[in-house]
Amino acid sequence: MATIDSTLRATARRVPHREALVFGDRRYTYTELDAEVDRVAGVLARHGISKGDRFALMAANSDRFVIAFYAAHRLGAIFVPINPALAAPELDYLVRDSGAAMLVFDAAATGVVRKAVENGLPDTLRLLAMDEIDGFPDLFALAETYEGAPIEAAVAESDDAQILYTSGTTGSPKGAVFDHHRALWVAAAMQATCGMTDGDRFLHVAPLYHAAELCIMLIPGTLIGATHLVRNGFDPAAVLETMERERITMFFGVPTMYQFLLRTPGAADRDLSAWRTGMFGAAPMPANAVEQLIATWPEVNFLQLCGQTEAGPGGIFADRDQVRARPDASGRQALVMMECRIVDESGDDVAPGQVGELILRGETVMKGYWNKPEATAETIRDGWLHTGDLTRLDADGYMTLVDRLKDMIITGGRNVYSIEVENAVAAHPDIFDCAVLGRPHPEYGESIVAIAVLTAGATLTLDALREFCADRIASYKLPHELVIVDAIPRNPSGKVLKRTLREQMATD
Repeated sequence: MATIDSTLRATARRVPHREALVFGDRRYTYTELDAEVDRVAGVLARHGISKGDRFALMAANSDRFVIAFYAAHRLGAIFVPINPALAAPELDYLVRDSGAAMLVFDAAATGVVRKAVENGLPDTLRLLAMDEIDGFPDLFALAETYEGAPIEAAVAESDDAQILYTSGTTGSPKGAVFDHHRALWVAAAMQATCGMTDGDRFLHVAPLYHAAELCIMLIPGTLIGATHLVRNGFDPAAVLETMERERITMFFGVPTMYQFLLRTPGAADRDLSAWRTGMFGAAPMPANAVEQLIATWPEVNFLQLCGQTEAGPGGIFADRDQVRARPDASGRQALVMMECRIVDESGDDVAPGQVGELILRGETVMKGYWNKPEATAETIRDGWLHTGDLTRLDADGYMTLVDRLKDMIITGGRNVYSIEVENAVAAHPDIFDCAVLGRPHPEYGESIVAIAVLTAGATLTLDALREFCADRIASYKLPHELVIVDAIPRNPSGKVLKRTLREQMATD
């Protein structure tokens, strides 16, 4: 049966000598990548990882991320990617909630892992490093000396494959569960939607721990035999240089990345003639930026993808012609293998010109939330995934996201949920009451605004607040602005009136 790992095995048999993976000076053919995955899987097995175990990986982009990802799937383990920018309490929560049997981490995450260990990670959790780090076994050094036979685990298409965490309105992250069947349907949908072809050369700059890059680029790319060029971190000049030198054909980026590429001196003079498809998503792209992209690189097929993790990720999209016709819209139709509707509170389809909630149905939608049956039942109703995204259906059939029921802030293409930031801000001893919302930002999509009522006689600066919150939440979730007010508007039940706050912020 088809599984995430079986696609690597099959591609290695079909195109054994094709370049599969590139990171810095390290280059692997598909045969070499497959063999390295065997060795790493063997080491993981010797450290007790087997089918059904949750395997957590906390690492930045690298060749070793890709290898560890496929090694976990080769054993039939359930992959749990963790953002390496998270703070120790956030890591602790994800490890405990997923029931992870092992955490593998890179050098950049060492400080957070050590702090989490000091604070009391579960005793049953096994820890391996991806580099030479004092006090932890080096996974890849052990793999160099591994001489065991390749492992062939009995993994079925219906077996759970991944738990991709996404926050909810309660502020506690929820793990969206996907089996191999769903993951491969996402891959098939992306191939059909984006026109991926055998021999493509993909550039991975967005984080691989995020569902977008992992599921809509890495997995389908391996299935078709693409070459994966992996970069750690986003430097616009270096990205353009890599695209030119490596003859990149396909690139996914969040809107912020594209805007910085456009501002890079000499961008239009680069020989990017191999670049066929540019995908953008994870946050709204300003219409003027879309128009600049088209003007700068008119031969590139720019596609807008708009969805959410729980859908695979999946949702709606606009193809090349639709992006050009309506650069302000979020999409024109559902992704392949998916249906979409925009409904009112009663579940009826809204009329053109009206706003409702975007709901989705299809093969790529998650099985449910990990160990959260009530949250699953609330989100998936009658087979439809309720996204919480308020969307306007235009008269011409285009769809445009206008707000988010879950008060999600998207800054630099990364999701930040206001309640997570509110909890951190509220813990400050000088804050009496607070709320957090997003304010439109020309480069990052939205900035994070903390609105606070201080205790009597207290004073507080933005720098001091950010320093206080840094031990509680990831750096990208820290407030960008601090606004001191006399009172936070609330309704009779005590809920913050964020619409009122947004109106007040708009007039400031």
